[in-house]
Amino acid sequence: MRKIPLLSLALLMSATSLQAQTVAVDTEIQEVLVSASLIPIAASRSGNAVTIIDREQLKNRAAVSLSNILRDVPGFSVSQAGVLGSQTQIRVRGAEANHLLVTVDGVEANDPSQGDEFSWGTLTASDIERIEIVRGPQSSLRGSDAVAGVVNIITRSADKSGAGVFVESGSWSTHHSGFNLGHKQGDFDIRFGLSHVESEGDNIARSGDENDGYRNTTMNLKSGLKLNDQMSVSFAARESDGMNQFDADNDFDGIIEDQDRTSEFENSTMRLQGDYSSEDGAWQHKILISRAKSDNAAFADGVKGNVTASTKDQYQYTGSLSWAQGAQTLSVLVEREEEDWMQRGEISWGIYDPNQDRQRDTDSLAIEYRTDISDQLTLAASGRHDDNSEFDSAKTFRAEAIYQLSEKTRLRSAVGTAVKNPTFTERFGFYTNFIGNPNLIPEESTSWELGVDQQIMGDDVTLSLTLFDAELENEIDGFVYDPATFAYTSSNIDGVSERRGGELSAAGNISESLSISGAYTYTDSSTDDSVREVRRPRHTASINLGWQAADNLYLNTNVQFTGEQTDVYFPPFPEPSQVVVLGSHTLVNINLNYAASEKLDMYLKLENALDDDYEEVFGYQTLGFGASLGMRYSL
Repeated sequence: MRKIPLLSLALLMSATSLQAQTVAVDTEIQEVLVSASLIPIAASRSGNAVTIIDREQLKNRAAVSLSNILRDVPGFSVSQAGVLGSQTQIRVRGAEANHLLVTVDGVEANDPSQGDEFSWGTLTASDIERIEIVRGPQSSLRGSDAVAGVVNIITRSADKSGAGVFVESGSWSTHHSGFNLGHKQGDFDIRFGLSHVESEGDNIARSGDENDGYRNTTMNLKSGLKLNDQMSVSFAARESDGMNQFDADNDFDGIIEDQDRTSEFENSTMRLQGDYSSEDGAWQHKILISRAKSDNAAFADGVKGNVTASTKDQYQYTGSLSWAQGAQTLSVLVEREEEDWMQRGEISWGIYDPNQDRQRDTDSLAIEYRTDISDQLTLAASGRHDDNSEFDSAKTFRAEAIYQLSEKTRLRSAVGTAVKNPTFTERFGFYTNFIGNPNLIPEESTSWELGVDQQIMGDDVTLSLTLFDAELENEIDGFVYDPATFAYTSSNIDGVSERRGGELSAAGNISESLSISGAYTYTDSSTDDSVREVRRPRHTASINLGWQAADNLYLNTNVQFTGEQTDVYFPPFPEPSQVVVLGSHTLVNINLNYAASEKLDMYLKLENALDDDYEEVFGYQTLGFGASLGMRYSL
């Protein structure tokens, strides 16, 4: 890629700018990242742009849907097709929705039966301890799907024995409740949590008055046992099942109408993990066995229609060796991945049979080397080889450089490649007006980023600026009209698609009682012929203010801005598709949290407080102003 030499120059300048100047060693406890490397590393030693969302932030926001929280993340844009529980896509830095890898407790949770996207509409924020978000290509460590970044969702463990319950009720007859039980004794802990949310919702279509509801029951189980000072085992499982109602374009005029449509889902992740560390900590080993399973069924007027399901099994070994007092580390990942996909439905037009079972396997080897040249400079490089049963072998790499310019200023840079394999749906899917293309080849991406982190206001606030640039080859367009079949199909596009822009963020404490976090992102995402990619706003911004008004009273105010973006309108045949513009919108959300006692918390939540009327997907109405009242009680 033509811009790689610029980053290479930056890396060289960082490496050669070591002078007699010394930087004091940070003796404070540093935040550790578990998803930015093959092994956990200090956040200050990562060249990635990283965002952390912790339990306290989730508590203060009291969000039911996790995707609403992720709107605040730099580089993220969210497209929700309607009300709570509706299909939701998240794009990072102008990439596709299936270019973001989502893991739950280390288990890859993207759904092969839903175009390799993560089913954000089915995920609630209950029982989540922490979310690590790593932006930029991670295929050299994580393989396909990690083209634009990784979101690692870490669920809660039992830190003490006890129980808790919560209940919430609000607008659109929305009710959210749940409980948890935890036990911790010595080196053993176990925790179980259950939550249930249901809502009558509102009308998704622009016309009509039929409400589209949502129901979700989520169970989470997590346990760990430390066998001795060197060995431990852990288990984690999470399952969500429910349904969401939606409308459809039944008369093919390009605009959805009130329809009796329902999608039922059941998603689960499960993993068993063993860890071993030598007495001196130099050798570390991890064995992980995991499974992610998804089942989806669509109903029209109460009649079961298209059904899809998938299973992804992974077997991983990760080993690392550190030497020179931990200044150098070499890590190796060996992985086996097995994916199964099936579709069931009626035969279309008498010739296209959607009833099929497909599978693919991938054997992978990844190597990562990290070295602290000095207290100021850290370098890292990683590479991965994927041997896929369906495609040519893929090789990806990534290089990082982090330079601590001073006690308050850190420079970081990275360059890497990534790959995204065609999905089962793109290759083999059969739907009403879509026929898959089995001849697709993988998408390939090359990108670089430069960043600087600056601490201000006595190190209480951190400013971060990141510039990024990515080029995507063999981009897959899933809406190519085929005149031979009078249907749409998928096809690799000639040329190179560009994604470039910048992220600016600030986070920290302005005073003992006031905290702030804010972000602004500019993204220019276009095809080789300068056509703007759909559902990718050029401008997004957010600001979050937290005020500890009293010892037991906390006020959180959140403002989210999404600039205008484009979408596609499909008029009746034979008219060609048209590009439409979706206007900008601003959402204001307010949370008031009151601690009535050490065991009882109460909260009031106001969503879309300005009652902004907007669409994030053409033709799909979203919710207006809503209010909820809830309480949490711990035993």
